[in-house]
Amino acid sequence: MARRPRRLFARWYPGLAASLEERGLGEWRRRLLSGLEGRVLEVGCGNGANFPHYPDTVGELVAVEPEAHLRDLAREQAAASRVAVTVLDGRAEALPLESGSFDAVVSTLVLCSVDDQDRALAEIHRVLRPGGRLWCLEHVASANRPIRWAEHAFDAVFWSHAFGGCHTGRDTGAAIERAGLRTDDLEARRYPDLPFPLSVSPHLIGAARKPGASGPVEDSAGNR
Repeated sequence: MARRPRRLFARWYPGLAASLEERGLGEWRRRLLSGLEGRVLEVGCGNGANFPHYPDTVGELVAVEPEAHLRDLAREQAAASRVAVTVLDGRAEALPLESGSFDAVVSTLVLCSVDDQDRALAEIHRVLRPGGRLWCLEHVASANRPIRWAEHAFDAVFWSHAFGGCHTGRDTGAAIERAGLRTDDLEARRYPDLPFPLSVSPHLIGAARKPGASGPVEDSAGNR
């Protein structure tokens, strides 16, 4: 399945993203990522906004980004990171990575915009080791049915076209559960400093776990 190119969005988004970091999103990234360790995959890394927030306990970070301009910016950010980062060309729906090879997967404001959310989450489930976790910060559909209908209409006529495929009306929590991940440690929050309509969207933040044993995986050199 081919991904629709979003080159124009990739050009102007970094400027918007920088303003969001200053309005509190950067602090939420830091809190989300502070406990990570082992081998980590980030899907849809964009321009690398998460990279400065990964702790030293992350032994290796692999980041996947399909947009060429954002991928170039991410590689620049990776060069300054205290964590070893490899930035790859790839899509969440077809990850070019081995099954069961990651202790954690990170998704921040990404699952709203993938072309096929169920397929992307199936891929995330595949590359996670048993007991591994998906760490996410994602805005999701309102629980109020009339508002949810309005979100779908808004997405169809404007929002998803203007904002790189982003959808405000996706039930991402249900999709994560369908993928076979335990969502007990995900919680709903609101971030009023984000732009409309995200300021009124509930957000999921936390970790969803793949059932199975725990313990960090080893890389090809035997390092954890």
